[in-house]
Amino acid sequence: MKLTKTTNDWWKGAVIYQIYPRSFQDTTDDGRGDLAGIAQRLDHVASLGVDAIWISPFFTSPMKDFGYDVSDYRGIDPQFGTMADFDRVIARAHELGLKVLIDLVLSHTSDQHPWFHESKSSRDNAKADWYVWADPKPDGTGPTNWLSIFGGSAWQWNPKREQYYLHNFLKEQPDLNFHNPDVQEALVDVARFWLERGVDGFRLDTINFYTHDAQLRDNPGLPPEQRRADTAPAVNPYNHQSHKFDKSQPENLVFLKKLRAVMDEYGAAAVGEIGDSERAWELLEEYTRGKNGVQMSYVFDFLSGEDLTAGRIVEVFDEKARRAPDGWPCWAFSNHDVVRHMSRWNLNPAAAKAYATVLMALQGSVCLYQGEELGLPEADIAYEDLQDPYGIEFWPEFKGRDGCRTPMAWEAKANDYAGFSTVKPWLPVPEAHRALAVSEQEDDPDSLLNHYRWSIGLRQKHPALRIGDQTAMKAEGSVLSFRRAAGEDKLQIRANLSNKPAAGLAPWQVEINEG
Repeated sequence: MKLTKTTNDWWKGAVIYQIYPRSFQDTTDDGRGDLAGIAQRLDHVASLGVDAIWISPFFTSPMKDFGYDVSDYRGIDPQFGTMADFDRVIARAHELGLKVLIDLVLSHTSDQHPWFHESKSSRDNAKADWYVWADPKPDGTGPTNWLSIFGGSAWQWNPKREQYYLHNFLKEQPDLNFHNPDVQEALVDVARFWLERGVDGFRLDTINFYTHDAQLRDNPGLPPEQRRADTAPAVNPYNHQSHKFDKSQPENLVFLKKLRAVMDEYGAAAVGEIGDSERAWELLEEYTRGKNGVQMSYVFDFLSGEDLTAGRIVEVFDEKARRAPDGWPCWAFSNHDVVRHMSRWNLNPAAAKAYATVLMALQGSVCLYQGEELGLPEADIAYEDLQDPYGIEFWPEFKGRDGCRTPMAWEAKANDYAGFSTVKPWLPVPEAHRALAVSEQEDDPDSLLNHYRWSIGLRQKHPALRIGDQTAMKAEGSVLSFRRAAGEDKLQIRANLSNKPAAGLAPWQVEINEG
C-alpha cells in the first residue's frame, strides 16, 4: 500500500545528501570543487534514490572558515562559479527529482561583510547595533566569561569603538545582534532571495546560536563529570562552561517563527543544526514541534565519538521520548565537522552495511555525507597540509575537520586525484580513497555503494520507514530490534551490531520482516 504525502511535507522521513562543494568536483582546474561540478555529478546523487541535496556554503567569503564566514549573502564566491552556475544546479536537480537545500549561516557574518564595516565605524551609525557590542569590564577585560568554540575568549576588542564584539567562532566571524528587529528582517529577506531563485529550503547553521542573553550574564562553570565533548573537542575549555547565557535563548523562537512564515509561502523546509551538549533535546522539541519553527533539526548523538551500539541507539530514542516527544530529528552518522564514522567506529564493510540499513529504518529524516556511500575512512592529514583553523589551533590533540573534507573519490584510475581534479587539490586524496572510488564500486552488486542504493530504496518503498510509528525498541546484547508501522505497512527490524553471531543472526546481519 502507498501513503500519499503533500508537497509541503516532502521532508518528513526524507533522505538528504550533503555536498561539500569545495571537495565535490573541480571543473576549472584550480584544485577546488565548484557549482558546475555539482551539476555535473548530480546523476550519481540521484542514482542513490535520495530526496534532496544540502549544499554547504558557496557565498562570497574570505574563506577564513571555508564559506561559513559570509561577506555577501546574495553573492556567489568566484571560486565556486557564478549565479548562472547555481541556476544550472537548481535546474538539473529539479530535473532529476531532487530538492535543493542551501546552507544559511545566519548567526554571524564575516568581518569583511559591509554590515560589519559600517557597524564598527562608530557607535552611532545606522548599523551600530547590528552586531553584539559591549563595553569592557572596569579592568579592561571582556564583558563576560563567554568562550569561543574555536578557542579563547568569545570577545574581540575594536579600538575604533573602544568596545568588544562577540564572536562565538573565529574572531573574523562577528555575531549578529538578533535582539535588533532590523537584523531579523534583513536575514528573512536573505532567505526570501534564495527561495525566489528556486531553492526548496535550508540547512540552518548553528541555529541555537542566534540570540544571546541581553543582560550579558556570565556562564556558570561545569564540574568535570558533567562536561561533554559533543559541541567542541575534549581539549577545548569551551566544555568547562554551562552555556546558559551565550546561546540557546528563548527569544530564538521569535526569529524562527518569522523565518518559518516565509518558508511556508514557498512550501520550503529547513533542518537546523543544534549545538548544545546540555539542552539539545529540549531545543529539538522547541524548534520543530508545531508550525512556528523549523521542520527538523539534528543533534549530535550519532555524530559524537561514542560507539553506536544497540544499547546506545535505544538509550538515544528513550531520551528523545522523554525530552522531545514531538520533535522531528534528522539523523546523521557523518558530516563536514566530525570524523567520518567508518573510522570513528572502526567499521569494516559488513558493519558499514548493517549501520546503513539501520539508519534507513529509524524514525526521522536522514542526512548522508558525500563519500559515506563509498565507505570513505577519515583521511590522516599531515600538519603541513592542514587548512582548517580549528585543527591548527588544537593540533595534535585535535586534528580539525580536514580529514573528513578531502575530495570525493570518483575514478580510481583517472589520475592521482581520483577524478576530482586534474591538478593538485586543496586537500590531498588518500590512496585508500582512490581504491573505494565510485568507478570501483559501481558495477559490483555487493559493494557498499550499491548497498546504500538498496537500503535507501527500501526506505522509499515502505511508508512505515519514512513516516511510520516506531515502537517496541529494545536491545538484547548486540541485537537491536524495533517495529515500524504506517497503516497496513508493518515491518519488524532486528539487527546484530557485532562481529559475532547473536540471537539467531549472523555477524552484522539485519533482518527485516513484513507484518
